[in-house]
Amino acid sequence: MFPIRDLNPTRGFAFVTIALILVNVAVFFFWQPFGQGSEAEVEFLYERAAIACEISEGRPLTVDDLSAGTCIEGSGGEQFFPDKNVWLAVMTSLFLHANLVHLLGNMWFLWIFGDNVEHRLNSLLFLVVYLLAGALATAGFVLLRPGEVIPLIGASGAVAGVLGAYLVFFPSRRVLAAAGLILLPVPAVIFIGLWFVAQFFVGDTGVAWEAHVAGLIAAAVLALATRPFLGSARLR
Repeated sequence: MFPIRDLNPTRGFAFVTIALILVNVAVFFFWQPFGQGSEAEVEFLYERAAIACEISEGRPLTVDDLSAGTCIEGSGGEQFFPDKNVWLAVMTSLFLHANLVHLLGNMWFLWIFGDNVEHRLNSLLFLVVYLLAGALATAGFVLLRPGEVIPLIGASGAVAGVLGAYLVFFPSRRVLAAAGLILLPVPAVIFIGLWFVAQFFVGDTGVAWEAHVAGLIAAAVLALATRPFLGSARLR
């Protein structure tokens, strides 16, 4: 199922949600090199994106790591980008995308679900949860695949966090979803639940489903933790 819109009206302007979408779009069109698979694009991603090997080892990728196709513990070989900040790359990766379809998919989900979560949390707390969910999504991927040497990019982990928070705050609100040519109003708990289960059946398609799962769980826990402090606002 693909979401068309949620049946959960909001009041006011979702400043952070819109800003995040604009930043992601700007990064894709004005900072990332174009030409999928080009040498400049590959170099750009290895220099700026999060890589599980680098995070698990706490140092930049080496020639030996890449040659082996996996992380070599304690490798002291020549590093591709010795000045790379591997921790900052975790945040940078949240704003990088592989192609236009990847970007549009993530931004569509953020557009549909982000405004309600932002209004429930407030803009500042929403931004904190979004970025923290993205970082924890990356951590979850690294935990399960510490030797991976391929760059991990995309807002998917953070957007999955938005879904997790939406699930906590608005489980009964309906999502108008397309199932083939049929439009169905589905409760959020069912739509997000099916999306979550589907991640385990992605297989080896180049999609970092581990990050999606970790991001959703992390933000759901954060939302549960913050809910007692959010006052008595009605959960629309």
